[in-house]
Amino acid sequence: MLPTVVLPLAVAAFTLVGSHFAARSQPEARPLDALGIVLLLAGPVALVVRRWHPPAVFAGIAAVLVAYFAAGYPFGPVFLAAFIALGTTVTTGHRVAAYAITGVAFPVLVAVYLIQHPAAGFPLTGASAWLAWLAALIALAEVWRARSERREQARTARAEADRRRGSEERLRIARDLHDVLGHHVSLINVQAGVALYLMDDDPEQARTALTAIKQSSRDLLREMRSTLGVLRGVDEEPPQHPVAGLAALDDLVTATRTAGLPVTVEIEGTPRELPPSVDSAAYRIVQEALTNTRRHAGPARASVLLTYTEDGLTMRIDDDGAGATGPTDGTGGNGLPGMRERATALGGSLSPGPRPGGGFRVDAYLRTSGASR
Repeated sequence: MLPTVVLPLAVAAFTLVGSHFAARSQPEARPLDALGIVLLLAGPVALVVRRWHPPAVFAGIAAVLVAYFAAGYPFGPVFLAAFIALGTTVTTGHRVAAYAITGVAFPVLVAVYLIQHPAAGFPLTGASAWLAWLAALIALAEVWRARSERREQARTARAEADRRRGSEERLRIARDLHDVLGHHVSLINVQAGVALYLMDDDPEQARTALTAIKQSSRDLLREMRSTLGVLRGVDEEPPQHPVAGLAALDDLVTATRTAGLPVTVEIEGTPRELPPSVDSAAYRIVQEALTNTRRHAGPARASVLLTYTEDGLTMRIDDDGAGATGPTDGTGGNGLPGMRERATALGGSLSPGPRPGGGFRVDAYLRTSGASR
């Protein structure tokens, strides 16, 4: 509120004082009376609302300016309010209105001068000087407007990028929760079935199954706390990388074997530290593929092949089960789209489908070059 009032007050004071001193050197002009002072103050007062409707304010100030000179009052800094209104109209984007009002007001003022001073002739020098001032003011306002628009566009782009990063992070967290819950709940379900089946005939094996349930429950709670911890901070902090990665692959394979699915792991190429985003995506894809195998393949064996290349990581997860671990076209279900989204987000690809000779295969490629570290 303060800047809105301070500028008009300053313009009013400068206009009144300047016009008073200018009148002393123009004895032929009409002395400043009450009407003259009202007309001098009308422009600065209108500047108070210049942000609400700049073209209307500029047009009103231009009309007051014409009335002031038509009444025969002396020249002075009365143009100051009109200049500020013109600049405001241009910088707020009302360029056509600003040019139109200026194009009408300037010839009218020249005509008023010629009517009041018919013997003076056309004021070529004075008109040229005022046109030069107007051109300079408009050019300055255009530069300011362009800079303001670029700053606003940059702010909008940053806000959109922040919003998009937040949305992508929430989507990643949702996929993580799906994978974590699917994997561990599937393990718990299998082990609970084993425990119930063997509770009377083989208590020791049932105890082993219950121990596995306890371990899976502990891992599930730990991973959920970690993932939900990221969710709590997603709107306040930059996206954080999940902790799960290929370093936990051995634990994943051990838990899968305990649940009754034999798994072998083979690594080709030279293992190296991967960007966190790639490391996490690779782990989650293997985890989801093995979870789908346990759920849908029936009695089966699975194999995981990791191949480190110069620019990425290739994965192949096979099973020889009789059942299908996903739709053959790879378009349905919940797990396959999530795996594909992880791969494509890193510039890679994922191709699930039936394996030659029976079973199901998931081929995935994750690009490491250019991935976030």
